[in-house]
Amino acid sequence: MCGIVGYIGSRDAYPILIKGLKRLEYRGYDSAGVALINDDKLNVFKTKGKVADLEAFCEDKNINGHVGIAHTRWATHGEPSSVNAHPHYSESKNLAIIHNGIIENYAEIKNNLIAKGVKFRSDTDTEVLVQLIEYVQVKKKLDTLTAVQVALHQVIGAYAIALLDKREPNQIIAARKQSPLVVGIGENEFFLGSDASPIIEFTDKVVYLEDGNIAVMRLGEELKVVSILNRELNPLVQTIDMNLGQIEKGGYPHFMLKEIFEQPECLKTCMRGRINTNADNVTLSAVIDYKERLLAAKRIIIVACGTSWHAGLIGKQLIETFCRIPVDVEYASEFRYRNPVVTKDDLVIALSQSGETADTLAAIELAKKYGALIYGICNAVGSSIPRATDTGSYIHVGPEIGVASTKAFTGQVIVLVMFSLALAKEKGTIDDKTYKDVVKELSLIPDKMTEVLEQNSKIADLSRIFTYAHNVIYLGRGYSYPVALEGALKLKEISYIHAEGYPAAEMKHGPIALVDSDMPVVVIATHNAMYEKVLSNIQEIKARKGRVIALVTKGDETISRIADEVIELPKTLECLEPLLATIPLQLLAYHIAVCKDKNVDQPRNLAKSVTVE
Repeated sequence: MCGIVGYIGSRDAYPILIKGLKRLEYRGYDSAGVALINDDKLNVFKTKGKVADLEAFCEDKNINGHVGIAHTRWATHGEPSSVNAHPHYSESKNLAIIHNGIIENYAEIKNNLIAKGVKFRSDTDTEVLVQLIEYVQVKKKLDTLTAVQVALHQVIGAYAIALLDKREPNQIIAARKQSPLVVGIGENEFFLGSDASPIIEFTDKVVYLEDGNIAVMRLGEELKVVSILNRELNPLVQTIDMNLGQIEKGGYPHFMLKEIFEQPECLKTCMRGRINTNADNVTLSAVIDYKERLLAAKRIIIVACGTSWHAGLIGKQLIETFCRIPVDVEYASEFRYRNPVVTKDDLVIALSQSGETADTLAAIELAKKYGALIYGICNAVGSSIPRATDTGSYIHVGPEIGVASTKAFTGQVIVLVMFSLALAKEKGTIDDKTYKDVVKELSLIPDKMTEVLEQNSKIADLSRIFTYAHNVIYLGRGYSYPVALEGALKLKEISYIHAEGYPAAEMKHGPIALVDSDMPVVVIATHNAMYEKVLSNIQEIKARKGRVIALVTKGDETISRIADEVIELPKTLECLEPLLATIPLQLLAYHIAVCKDKNVDQPRNLAKSVTVE
């Protein structure tokens, strides 16, 4: 949540900052602002709205300067407004700050500062932080870095900050705790970002700041990283493997559609080097390296949020089926506060696209205290969760810019399939034929996905019929139930139509009361062991004049005659059906949202990475 960009060097800062904000706008887009040092002036320009609104606002402003910071906001404290937008000045206007996170004790600090005569302009917790830094700086006659260190000692909560001081015009100070920050290192210049996307155009050399790190970027000097206690650290400089094309639309009207269509190639990348060329064996280095601990695990707990939680539900069925280990799937936000029973014999799998999800990180730290083995499944290389876990697997699907997750979901499911197969083989809980059959079919999934994507035009036409709907129910059973949940979530996220996912048999226990001719019901009805049961559920809906959109296996004749609309899927193994069934539901949500003229990539009130509670 919230996007942070910074630049210091010989180039004009403003174009770099604006371009960076546009690449980070998926993190929040309530308001935006920029601070620039020009000669002896510290200029702050900010406005309610998106980055484009900021550009328009700055057209007649003095945007010169080679040092600057910028921010796009997802509001936590204080409604979206120009006053509450970042950057925030200190009272003297000597300092300007941008911030991602939540200062939990801001009210106490603010009241103390007000009692000392400090005046506030905004309702944000961020302004409290910059006012505190200035108060400490003046009161104790400290340099800027020391003032930041002293102030952060008093702060409870999560933060990623960047600070300018007009009296030290050749310097940016940045710090992080539980919110991501990346420093890019160029030739006599530095870049700063909430992630690497604003940086990769200029350099592939980066430092991922750790919790408690403070980075000092000064012109003509090497990057300095210290702790809050001023202990000098040796930051690890990494080379990032990302190209510019991955964060551009590439001719698609929206990132979401691009990312839906990228899934076949993304999943090939995910499986590359893990499934052998004969497609009869899966190798995951994490399973090899931690074989003994994994085999000793008596229970697996999957912690996740949102779409990742739905992937976790599929993972539960895969692991229990193949590995015969009990699996619990927990919302990380509930797990971390529930006083859960966790032991050293447990394996905790943490799922997160961004690798920065605050609740999932907190769940990991809790599980660590009990001695559990922590396995991370993430997309963003170098993010916080991979660094906090004992081991894990990247999904390697490339940057996901659209706020509504698509390729990250299928990437997580693919990794969970490979994990369950690799562990089951080591445990001896899967017979050789079943193992090879699943591995072989898994290798064919990308091509079958491509076949599903060929129905895009048909689904686009179909979507126009359902833009009228105020409520939609999604139904599935077995492996398809989490897909129903995910399909409903996608529709809610980007079209703002109320939708709910249910196990199909649960219709009779309440939701069927909602069914009428105005209620579309999307049913995943592929030809598997639950086919007859789902057929019965569809008949119950039709008996009450419900309108059914059915996802069926190619060649189906029974449900195709009953349903109002049908989308065909290639035949595959039941355990892999979620990978195919998800695609039309993503497309359906996308096209309905487009028909309703919604902002698909930046749906209201949402942000890509939830880095605060």
